[in-house]
Amino acid sequence: MQLTNTARENFIKLFGKEKFPLSVSDKEFFEGFINFALDEALTQSKLEIQEYIKIALAALIAIPSLREFEIILSAAMRNGINPVEIKEILYQAVPYVGFGCVSSFITATNAIFKEHNISLPLQSQRTTNKANRQEKGLNIQRQIFGVAIDKGNAEAPQDEKHIRTFLSANCFGDYYTRNGLDLRFRELLTFVYLSALGGVDAQVKAHVSGNVNVGNGRDKLIAVITALIPYIGYPKALNAIAAIDAITLQKPKQN
Repeated sequence: MQLTNTARENFIKLFGKEKFPLSVSDKEFFEGFINFALDEALTQSKLEIQEYIKIALAALIAIPSLREFEIILSAAMRNGINPVEIKEILYQAVPYVGFGCVSSFITATNAIFKEHNISLPLQSQRTTNKANRQEKGLNIQRQIFGVAIDKGNAEAPQDEKHIRTFLSANCFGDYYTRNGLDLRFRELLTFVYLSALGGVDAQVKAHVSGNVNVGNGRDKLIAVITALIPYIGYPKALNAIAAIDAITLQKPKQN
């Protein structure tokens, strides 16, 4: 088997003429995988190459797959993705997959940035302070989830209310309020983290609703999962599709 023309063109866009060890030691597998990932899946998704790279980075953090992340990060640098965007993808992963996972990805990214003469730290993207982070985070939750947020906060048991406060102040107030990525793409990233993480079906479903509310409809969500199948596998992809179907194919309630 040889690479299709589309797979070869996309491979060159991403990696130039770089050679990978698997292309020699596992040639048959490598060509089949690249044909699927960079022709069938990417073509069917209709995603632009920069968006494809960014969602791939997010998925690889959540899996987690540091080595593959470093490979795709090289593609990000080659294709002109802003270092601020890359760092924001990393930072926003923390409340979803945990610092214990993300820390090694930040360290690896810093090393690659240094190789490309990118000065660190980057310019701050923070827009909140200690006094307003909870209020601003709660306002973003309302944009994404609507009145369900206030209802859930009001009905939470007393000994769980601090978790609700953490969600507003930390998860949304510390991350979603930052510059560098817009709200619509941040919510799409969250869908990617959760889908790639697996085992969090309720949260995937909630963020399908959130994505629909901010303008990422069924077509966009299915396109993203289509592109990510080669990275996350079919079980996680099918679980994400089930969540998309449950939210976007709901029948209207009868009066």
